[in-house]
Amino acid sequence: MSVPVPPSLPTRQRLSEVRYEIRGELARRAGELEAQGRKLIKLNIGNPGSFGFRAPAHLQHAIADDMDRTDPYTHQQGLPAAREAIAAAYARRGMPDAHADRVFVGNGVSELIDMALRALLNPGDEVLVPSPDYPLWSAATILNDGRPVYYRCRPEDGFAPDPNEMETLISSRTRAIVLINPNNPSGASYPRELLERIVAIARKHNLLLLVDEIYDQILYDGAVFEPVAPLAGDHPCLTFSGLSKVHRACGWRVGWGLLSGDGARVAELRAAMDLLSALRLCANVPGQLAIDAAVNGPDTISPLCAPGGRLYETRKAVIAACNASEHLQLVAPAGALYAFPAVIGDAALGFDDHHFALQLMEEEGVLVVPGSSFNVPYHNHFRVTLLPDAATITDVFARIDRLLARRAEQAGKVVPLTKRNAVA
Repeated sequence: MSVPVPPSLPTRQRLSEVRYEIRGELARRAGELEAQGRKLIKLNIGNPGSFGFRAPAHLQHAIADDMDRTDPYTHQQGLPAAREAIAAAYARRGMPDAHADRVFVGNGVSELIDMALRALLNPGDEVLVPSPDYPLWSAATILNDGRPVYYRCRPEDGFAPDPNEMETLISSRTRAIVLINPNNPSGASYPRELLERIVAIARKHNLLLLVDEIYDQILYDGAVFEPVAPLAGDHPCLTFSGLSKVHRACGWRVGWGLLSGDGARVAELRAAMDLLSALRLCANVPGQLAIDAAVNGPDTISPLCAPGGRLYETRKAVIAACNASEHLQLVAPAGALYAFPAVIGDAALGFDDHHFALQLMEEEGVLVVPGSSFNVPYHNHFRVTLLPDAATITDVFARIDRLLARRAEQAGKVVPLTKRNAVA
């Protein structure tokens, strides 16, 4: 007699709405190919340590020298000295109300984004999110029972949003505006005038500004970074950054958020975040020992972004490869660690970015992220990281161009239906 198979355990239904292809199906397939002995160039994650970068030595020493102090839990908002260092660094930028008691240290910015949205949203509340976005913002909104409402950052506009269009998306349920500056995946860096207009919209509609500035010092060719909090003044603003990108210490899982604005207006949100911080006890303590050295120590990222620096030269190679290709078009990234090329011409006929990414991995040994993973309505983009050296990225784009040339040739052999009718 057969034994009935128990039903599978159901999971949360809203997970079906969440996308995170950066570490999703394609990455799992990459693992299978590597298990078979295939060598892949994986450009799906902005993970400096995987490409030979190391956290600066003075940050490593800051942890090693005081490691014997890291055994106990610390305050739920973070080590007092670390929070004081963050507050002082942001006060020098002109952030209003930059006090240690408004600083929250988390296990990376990702945890703090989730915590902030959990503190803010009631079921059905809406958050304005850029398209393209870093998909964690959409996922965290959905999983905290909110609804992401996308404002377009179109390639033809240099991936800059239109504030007038943004304002039309605001409803009675809108609670916040998300800004990712410099942007992941596009590399756009927003000018002061644009940010001032967005701040004015947030002020007019009493919306919290949620500002992801994790790439704030990664800039190219004279691009200027404008922090939002000084422009917001007494208006509520929550600014996020950390050690992962500028300081190349992703695995340390150290991020921070600073809540600025009028004290009475942010008091309830501050208390809610403090409660949520306490429920998870505290963030990783050893990594917090490096915060003071990071925010008050020497600048180690600018040389990498200047001519001759590794990030600059890789970006230069990507731009050159796209300019030389009849199949690619690129808005040159002004900041961050990514490029977001578009496929154009015959190669774009019938193009599906997910299928292309799978084909590129299977046939050419390169893993990229489909552009639609970043919550855009079009399917002809893909994202690569700028972390490999220039020679590697030049080889990567030669492989991409080979595949696109094959696609273009195949598309040219397909007689369009209108022509078939004409011949008939």
